[in-house]
Amino acid sequence: MDSNRQDALYAEASSSHGADLRRVARGYEADSDRQRDLLQEIHLQLWRSLASFDGRCSLRTWAYRIAHNVGVSHVVRSRRSANVLVDLEALEADFPKTDTEIETNRRLSVTMLLDLIRRLKPLDRQVIMLYLEGEAAGAIAEITGLSATNVATKIHRIKRLLKQQYVEGGTHARS
Repeated sequence: MDSNRQDALYAEASSSHGADLRRVARGYEADSDRQRDLLQEIHLQLWRSLASFDGRCSLRTWAYRIAHNVGVSHVVRSRRSANVLVDLEALEADFPKTDTEIETNRRLSVTMLLDLIRRLKPLDRQVIMLYLEGEAAGAIAEITGLSATNVATKIHRIKRLLKQQYVEGGTHARS
């Protein structure tokens, strides 16, 4: 592919899906400085990858695939030595309960949700982030390489966990 075509595809992807890419970076990294670095890496890898873009999927799917792959690599690199990734079952048993005196509002709910998502293994994080972006199980399967059935099962389990944690936090806030 010539560089003019690559640049045009990148400009299209960046303008159409830039906000989505920022949300992906925010989902993979809590620290704002590291989020900017991750977003920059996502954009760089997206531009590089467009040299081999053959149109077998939509540009949106391609951009998400690249963003999530870069995000997963970022998590693996940054947490390799810390070894803090946990299975869903362990996370269910270990999620910290909210303090009953803390008033839960929208910001706390979003923060709690993102904190929980950041503790997931990279593949589970990728699946739920794509789901929260409005992607269907089939599209998530195409991006992640999982089967649509496996994606649906993961989404169901993660949603159950998130609901359980939200209800426990929300109950305290309403009393």
